[in-house]
Amino acid sequence: MTFPTSHKTVFVMDHTLTASSGVKLEMDSFSKSRSSSSTSSSSSQQPLSQPMNLIPLLPVTKSLWTCAVEAITEYCRIVWDIFPGSRLIRFIAVDRTLHKLSSWNLEDQSLINLMNAFMMLGPAKNIGIGKLDLLKGLRAAIEALTEPSAIQHEKRTSLTENATKVLNKGRIILVTKIESEDEVKSLKEKFHDTLLHMNKNAASTDNLMAINHCDLVLLNLWPEGPGCPIARRSWPDLSTIMSCELTNIQGGTALAPKLCNLVLKHYDLASTTVTGIPMKEEQNASSSANYDVELFHPAAAHAAILKGIPAETAHLKTYREGTDYETVTLKWCTPRSNASIELQHCSSAYRITSVDVNSRPSSCLTNFLLNGRWVMLEMPRKSGSKVISHMLACHGGDIYIHTMYTSRSILEDPPSISEGCGGRVTDYRIPDFGELIKANRLAPYPESTVENENNTTPLEKNREQLGRHTKYWPITLSSTSLFTLGPQIEPLATLMLKDTLTEDEVIECKQVILCLMSMEARGDPLPSPMAGQRGKGMKREDQYRAVWTELEQYLQLHLHSADHEKVLECFMECHNKVEAPEYKSDDKVDIDQALKELDDYNYMTEREKTDFNMSVGTKHTSTDLTIPDSKRKRTAPPPLAPMGRSSGVSLLTLWENKVSSEQSRRCLEFQGRLKAEDNVTKLYVSLQKDKDKDEGSRKKTS
Repeated sequence: MTFPTSHKTVFVMDHTLTASSGVKLEMDSFSKSRSSSSTSSSSSQQPLSQPMNLIPLLPVTKSLWTCAVEAITEYCRIVWDIFPGSRLIRFIAVDRTLHKLSSWNLEDQSLINLMNAFMMLGPAKNIGIGKLDLLKGLRAAIEALTEPSAIQHEKRTSLTENATKVLNKGRIILVTKIESEDEVKSLKEKFHDTLLHMNKNAASTDNLMAINHCDLVLLNLWPEGPGCPIARRSWPDLSTIMSCELTNIQGGTALAPKLCNLVLKHYDLASTTVTGIPMKEEQNASSSANYDVELFHPAAAHAAILKGIPAETAHLKTYREGTDYETVTLKWCTPRSNASIELQHCSSAYRITSVDVNSRPSSCLTNFLLNGRWVMLEMPRKSGSKVISHMLACHGGDIYIHTMYTSRSILEDPPSISEGCGGRVTDYRIPDFGELIKANRLAPYPESTVENENNTTPLEKNREQLGRHTKYWPITLSSTSLFTLGPQIEPLATLMLKDTLTEDEVIECKQVILCLMSMEARGDPLPSPMAGQRGKGMKREDQYRAVWTELEQYLQLHLHSADHEKVLECFMECHNKVEAPEYKSDDKVDIDQALKELDDYNYMTEREKTDFNMSVGTKHTSTDLTIPDSKRKRTAPPPLAPMGRSSGVSLLTLWENKVSSEQSRRCLEFQGRLKAEDNVTKLYVSLQKDKDKDEGSRKKTS
């Protein structure tokens, strides 16, 4: 079992840091004492507006030791609030003697015992301290790390296989004033030698544990005035069991924020700022204002919202004023008080602690949560609806931040595909995916016939087949227009996946293309992938355009043989996309002409349709308008020759035929003139016939 480096931490503090930090303490002034008689007489003679005589006090500043104790106490408070009992901290003070202030016992892991220990130790001593004294403190810190904690002792003495695999790691933080970089190198080398020596002694006893890795952190406290001459840096490790880092800190108000930055780094914590908390004003209860509260918690609470592309989550992180670490800003939502009744869907929960625990907004938020209320936190987004990403709630007297699921819950029942429930889940091509799996199943194959004449194994063949099947395979129905056609695109979608095609299969693929063209000519609607969803669908022209574009892409990706190229050539010819227009076949002329005449024919009246059929009787038949010649089974005529070459039909003839057909439709001859006898046309022939019938009936009756 591996314990983290943060499991045990030892602070070695220089008890001779008496230099001034520059932080002044505000003290009240005292008035000069007078006798009662003199006071009464003077008060009667002097006006009331005259100020009283005050005794000025000398300015009082905090020492580096006082600032260090305050900042380290806050460091410990954050650690013990978030990791009660699992992260242990010990303290050793060094002057001319060695002072061990605490142990690994859980009773010593509290702020009360720590403050009592510092009170018994007393203020810093104004005496000199040498390197040997600091080395004595570091040696005592290494001895403390070799002592197992209660949980380490329990794991070591357990009768399990992992009892001998318990690793001992720790961190030592030296708080002192360092004058030069040579002093840092000397401390680092002697610390490493002492660590190796103590590991040998610990390995020879049963009560101690050898240190597998130790992290040495040097906090160089520098008083007010000129800056520190030593730059902050990390040295290369002397061995695999030791790492060293130097941090320069200007004593005073900058010490506490630096320690907060270190506690985030040492214990893998993160910062969350709850913004927009409504609170009533302390002086005016009728008005309210919004406040912000910063919280510390394990960094794993932000893993769900920060995963993905960093550019999309960069707006969540900001820097608070006076700090050099990032914080995630979450917005306060309306709280609710029925946390015990409703069960929220959370993925994890972590303890939290306030950064400024003594501020009024922090105390109000803490009391609000301790009273059984819980608060939802909203993650800011650039666009779209709001997303509830976290929740603050109290359990057993401790406040936790809960990570909410922002996607579909794994506890919910799977959506019913047949009934169309589940929202966008039904958009996936689940039946087609099942067919894809069936078409690429593997089966045992005898070793004697593993290789064929092409020296390819069945596994290689299956890989090639899987590559052909997955070269173009849209996952969702909304991302494709071709595969939503269903049986109308078959058998082309299946046959083009084969490595070779027969002549009959090529004809079937061509028939699918021509069938789609006839559907477009008739104006038949296509099944839209947006069916069943709100919003206006695509226009019919856009649907066909999307189908043709996707079909062209599909055919170009599946050119596995010369027969596959024939299918693509047929598609190109039907859509005027032949690369060499010199040798166009007569099929294309027939198809374009038939489709154009069909469009014109649909807009004609009944009389115009009759006249058009009579005018082009010898050139076109009624079947020519519905079935192009290219779909009939006939021998292909010779191709049209380009201009300047001998051919059966010239370009001039084609143009004259087109002009004559257009004139015949526009300049229609009067029907009476066409049926006239000797340029005389009888009008109202039907009335004349009725009149003749009436006269004949009268003659019979007479």
